[in-house]
Amino acid sequence: MLDAINEVDWGAIPGHPDWYEPARAARGLRALADAANLAEAAEASSLLGGGGIVHGHSAAVFPAAAVATPLLLDIAQQGSPVARDAALGLVDEALSSYPHGGYTRVTTSYGVAVPICCVIAHQLRARSVLLAGLGKRGRGLLAGAAEHWRLEIRECVADSNDTAAFGALAGCFPSGMHAAELHAGGEVTVLDAVALEYPPVDGSVEAWLRVTEWNPAELPPGAVLFPAECGERVH
Repeated sequence: MLDAINEVDWGAIPGHPDWYEPARAARGLRALADAANLAEAAEASSLLGGGGIVHGHSAAVFPAAAVATPLLLDIAQQGSPVARDAALGLVDEALSSYPHGGYTRVTTSYGVAVPICCVIAHQLRARSVLLAGLGKRGRGLLAGAAEHWRLEIRECVADSNDTAAFGALAGCFPSGMHAAELHAGGEVTVLDAVALEYPPVDGSVEAWLRVTEWNPAELPPGAVLFPAECGERVH
């Protein structure tokens, strides 16, 4: 864990200059990985929650949280019980906090400007087996992550004046019509009206969404949809 933490150039990760303190991120994660008692875990959490990955007093999350989340989950898996509880609490805080304007998105393999909360949710789903085995706290994180749904488009067909977008759905698309962000070709476009027509069944991830008044050519395979409201989260 320590090698993985030290390999990150925390100073190169953008963050609000008045609030983000890269040194706190690195020191806090190292300290939490080694924490063996409540006092040590609390000190590490203070570093991480006071400007390292979030700023607890102002309920703000930094892009560094998206990088730190997999490391915190490693700590939850491999660290002491007190370190585990602190790590899960910090991830929960990062998922629920709002970022500062200008520092709301991060680049990933599936999008160049993905909202921080959606990246954290994706990382939580990737560790669902671990979290499900960590009791109520872990299951609560998975439930929170489910609100930040995403659909990776595999195929689109015309359906009257709309488009039926077929793909793999992660998370829970809420009932009704909602706005969504389309991430394709390095650009982000807002779709005003998207609804879930057929949800996944029998353990499958396959679903299809109706995109009102868009044609299939505008929704290429490999594009990803996220909740538009996540992109509007600004502290």
